[in-house]
Amino acid sequence: MTNLPRFRTLPRGSFFLFGPRGTGKTTWLRSVLPGALVVDLLKSEEYRRLSARPERLAERVRGAPTGSDVVIDEIQRVPELLNVVHSLMQSGRGHRFILTGSSARKLRRGGVNLLAGRAALHTMHPFMAREMGTRFDLDTSLNLGTVPTVVDADDPKSALAAYASLYVEQEVRAEGLARDVGSFSRFLEAAAFSHAATLNVSEVARECETSRSTVAGYIELLEDLLLAFRLPVFTRRAKRRLVSHPRFFYFDCGVFRSLRPSGPLDRPDEIGGAALEGLLAQHLRAWLAYRESDAKLYYWRTRGGAEVDFVLYGTSGIWAFDIMNADRIRPADLRGLSAFGDEYPEARRVLLYRGKYRLLRRGVLCLPVGDFLRVLDPGRGLGDAVE
Repeated sequence: MTNLPRFRTLPRGSFFLFGPRGTGKTTWLRSVLPGALVVDLLKSEEYRRLSARPERLAERVRGAPTGSDVVIDEIQRVPELLNVVHSLMQSGRGHRFILTGSSARKLRRGGVNLLAGRAALHTMHPFMAREMGTRFDLDTSLNLGTVPTVVDADDPKSALAAYASLYVEQEVRAEGLARDVGSFSRFLEAAAFSHAATLNVSEVARECETSRSTVAGYIELLEDLLLAFRLPVFTRRAKRRLVSHPRFFYFDCGVFRSLRPSGPLDRPDEIGGAALEGLLAQHLRAWLAYRESDAKLYYWRTRGGAEVDFVLYGTSGIWAFDIMNADRIRPADLRGLSAFGDEYPEARRVLLYRGKYRLLRRGVLCLPVGDFLRVLDPGRGLGDAVE
């Protein structure tokens, strides 16, 4: 995998590093910790040895120099190792442990030792446009996404097509997380129609011809596998009646497009618009995670239909972003941001679109979306990105 510079910085102490497969966790750790002791649980021999006797990890670590770094890849495969790590952290030999994972399910639900808060939780995301530099192309990213393992593949289209199968085969089937893998595969396709939309679990269940409780469990499974996330409604100091359902997103717009069935009745602008919203969502999530900001990401929608795609709220203020897959702005396109500004006059409002020019209309800053993504940098505030 190409070693492009990443915005993720190396914490001082021990930490968990979670992220979907292929987002570059291992590549990044090799670049920033070249001398670390690495325990790769994706290797069959390593997995068998340590799952049979977790205490063997202590023997390996005690043989390493005092104060050395220890990387354990895919820790969720042998959660019992966390008890050994906890004991080693208390031994006083100064080791720093970095525990990576592509699934939080077993760690959250298995009642395992999560190191009693001794290790911070950090995340790795698909490439941001600024990380890719001159390799970033908006149209290519909308079609293929920005997952590093796909971006760097000799045949990105084939790599993307295989990505969902990788999760179904290695995460779902191998770990027995879903009894009916065929039903889960149908759900992956059905859920793609809800990408960037308000999530209605009952409608997805009807599409899958299964129960609502089964679909609810599948959605939680996607979130545990870090393949998807839900965006809550922003309700602070709300004066208007708001919707209550969250919005649903796959973690990468390319993965969404690979799962979304298409045919002659589909409008390209509909699929492209959902992909564009997803690309912005994954960039804002990465910006928040790498900046370690206290801000949270939401969306806003009234019962009357006024909507803002993304709201960032934290101690630094309120930002409202709308995004549109068009190169011209009509008055109606500003309706959601105008309504949000009436309710939250302190908010900074930005409309991102596919045009070429910076505009200011009715107090809303309108920017080319590609330009915004290229300058979005966790080391700088959002104000810098829109100036």
